[in-house]
Amino acid sequence: MAGPAVLSSCRENMRALVRDLRNKAQMPATIPDTAALLADLVAFPTVSRSGNRALVDYVRALVEPVGLRVELTDDGDNANMWISTGPLGRPGVVLSGHSDVVPVAGQAWSRDPFRLHATEGRLYGRGTADMKGFVASALRTMLLAAQRPLKTPLHLAISFDEEIGCLGVRSLLPLLTAKPVRPLLVWIGEPTGLQLASGHKGKSSYRVTFTGRAAHSALTPQGLNAIYLASDFIALLRSMQDDLIAHTVPDPAYDVGYSTIHVGTIHGGETLNIVPNCCALEFEIRNLAADDVAAIEARIHAQAEAIVAPWRAQFPEAAIAIEPVNRYPGLDTRHPGALALARSISGHNGAAIKLAFGTEGGLFAETLGVPAVICGPGSMDQGHKPDEFVTEDQLARCDAMLLRLVDRLESDLTIQG
Repeated sequence: MAGPAVLSSCRENMRALVRDLRNKAQMPATIPDTAALLADLVAFPTVSRSGNRALVDYVRALVEPVGLRVELTDDGDNANMWISTGPLGRPGVVLSGHSDVVPVAGQAWSRDPFRLHATEGRLYGRGTADMKGFVASALRTMLLAAQRPLKTPLHLAISFDEEIGCLGVRSLLPLLTAKPVRPLLVWIGEPTGLQLASGHKGKSSYRVTFTGRAAHSALTPQGLNAIYLASDFIALLRSMQDDLIAHTVPDPAYDVGYSTIHVGTIHGGETLNIVPNCCALEFEIRNLAADDVAAIEARIHAQAEAIVAPWRAQFPEAAIAIEPVNRYPGLDTRHPGALALARSISGHNGAAIKLAFGTEGGLFAETLGVPAVICGPGSMDQGHKPDEFVTEDQLARCDAMLLRLVDRLESDLTIQG
């Protein structure tokens, strides 16, 4: 859908916008509304791995003239942003969102995905739901908070390459761990329909290589079929999945209340008349925060060795090699004070939900040792799809929610429990 010419035009328009903002040395007479900010953000084609520096330059030129403090962690074409307002040296609240979006290639969009379209109360464009809608609302909140007499700081973290395994935020976390105080709370704005979520599953992904011995297919006993080894390994994973279901008390806050194991890709063989000596697959574990993923992984390694060991006398090269590719932790926030504060701000008074998809919240909580919650506008039912949208009503409600937070930050906020 979005070819090189479209992306080039988007980038040139954004460079012009950044230059215009940099020429403004004083605070704008009026703060842009959230939809206008979202239109600017959507126009940056920040597909994961493509770089987000133009968006970072735009945000910096927007917020620094009003006195917001900006710190960057650079990584080539990408950067994380840490934007702050309020008193120094005190624990504050962090709003967190990622700047990257998933690709549009191969999707049947009915409109330009990198130009915001407003129709019948919906705002269409790549990233509107996941999650530039929240980032736009958070930016507007930061601009407003810069005018307020805060006693408790407010921060905004904008990361990159979240969509490919929460990669970018990992280079921001050392900056935050080096600071003299830790945040009171991290608020992840992933799309939840503005329902409060207290947790999500962790994810670990792996690449597995199976080594057998090639032979002519007319002499199959002289070879070791690597695809057969992979088939036995897949059967092992399916058996382990059944065992997890049988021995887990499901967490009712999740749609799928137990840890899952999933094989996503498999490749093997060159031609039909050769016994294949190599095969490879990828699998993942999506674990409840309470489940020990290292123990699950250890069981898989042990049983993989049990599959291949009987073949080694005849085929010494026989092997199953399991390589970790990426991992991020789950989240299970049970801090009563943090949840009470989040409920009062979000207006969500029911039981907190938990999310099947991952967020950066688990990394913030694990690394900083602080509670994290998830609540943002839009629905993940729209995310990653053609004609992605967020509703104007959801954005307006998010704006109101974040302003309730700012009101609370005019006092010395503490979280008990």
